[in-house]
Amino acid sequence: MSDATPTPESAAPGPDSPNFDTLTRDIADVPAVEVITTVAVHLMSAAAVNLGLAEGGEGHKDLDEARKLIHSLAGLLDASATEVSSFHAAPLRDGLKSLQLAFREASVVPDEPGQGPGEKYTGPVFG
Repeated sequence: MSDATPTPESAAPGPDSPNFDTLTRDIADVPAVEVITTVAVHLMSAAAVNLGLAEGGEGHKDLDEARKLIHSLAGLLDASATEVSSFHAAPLRDGLKSLQLAFREASVVPDEPGQGPGEKYTGPVFG
């Protein structure tokens, strides 16, 4: 039970503790387009793993999780379309479409056109 309430000594920052003032300044210096694209890439990577596209993929396959990630990615890209240049957006949209097609291929019972993950934002996706 002694772990439940930190003592002042254990709460004090140590040499390996992050300096939150520095971290706050660092994130403030990152352009919004970088934050948006980084989040998009993380969503894409997680969706690919959940679609079973990573090494040893079948062990990680979870189409329900992949659907949520793809839908979130599509929403992010749709919402940020006017904020992110086409230089950044085009490859992200291509990746999204690839994930949507991979989802359709992996599904035992495919969604109706326009009802797949993210298609609310992108419209129906066809190969």
